[in-house]
Amino acid sequence: MSESVGAALRRAAIALAACGIENPGWEARLLLGHALGVGPEGLLDRARPVPVSAFEQMVARRCAHEPLALIRGRQGFWTLDLEVSADTLIPRPDSETVIEAACAAFPDRAAVRSVLDLGTGTGALLLAALVEFPAAWGVGVDLSPAAAALAARNACGNGLGGRAMMLCGDWVAPIAGQFNLILSNPPYIRTDSIAGLMPEVARHEPRRALDGGADGLAAYRALLPLLPSRLTDAGTAILELGEGQADDVAMLAEAAGFRIVRVHRDLATIERVLVLQSRDG
Repeated sequence: MSESVGAALRRAAIALAACGIENPGWEARLLLGHALGVGPEGLLDRARPVPVSAFEQMVARRCAHEPLALIRGRQGFWTLDLEVSADTLIPRPDSETVIEAACAAFPDRAAVRSVLDLGTGTGALLLAALVEFPAAWGVGVDLSPAAAALAARNACGNGLGGRAMMLCGDWVAPIAGQFNLILSNPPYIRTDSIAGLMPEVARHEPRRALDGGADGLAAYRALLPLLPSRLTDAGTAILELGEGQADDVAMLAEAAGFRIVRVHRDLATIERVLVLQSRDG
């Protein structure tokens, strides 16, 4: 069975729209480009043969609300091109606020020589930080062996394999020493809210990376007391937050011996990132 590029795009867009997918025309183009192994410009060749079966399978997956990034196996973040899988959260633009906050905290990029990313997932935060702090090396830690392995592949794939090490373990358990910069995007969704998330998240992203316990703060309670001993004297810790959590996490941070340097808002003006330094630093 053969089909033209135009007909394939029209049919896919109709199917995606019927399933409630936003921007169905654009997503159809991305999926067909992936099926053909070309960028958007490659679709201008209307005589190009369409792999109908493979394309239909991709459209069916998207109609079932599987994230586009998982279907394509890639996601952009900061200046990086990252491999993604069902073993990790898909990096989101909101998390780029963490990197913006790190750059603001260290205007002298050479001041950062060591970076620790806890719950590294795809390695997105660590690798983006290493791009911005070229004198630094870094360690990413994830509880999932599959996530740590994927993060290691992303480090190599983005030319950062010589500056990044990915480890499997529980928060700081696998590491020793101190770091200038600690980053983390811990689980922060309330347990009873996960089922109500958009299906792309609730059905397809790993629950362990979402579930923050009954009040969404369990990971912060576990993590914050561990951080002061892992920071250098002038070091900075930067945590991503869920919506409405800034005050509660700030209280936990202060109880752990931190002072609040700044709260950064994301592009939607949500208080997304907390910047911390030791009170003794």
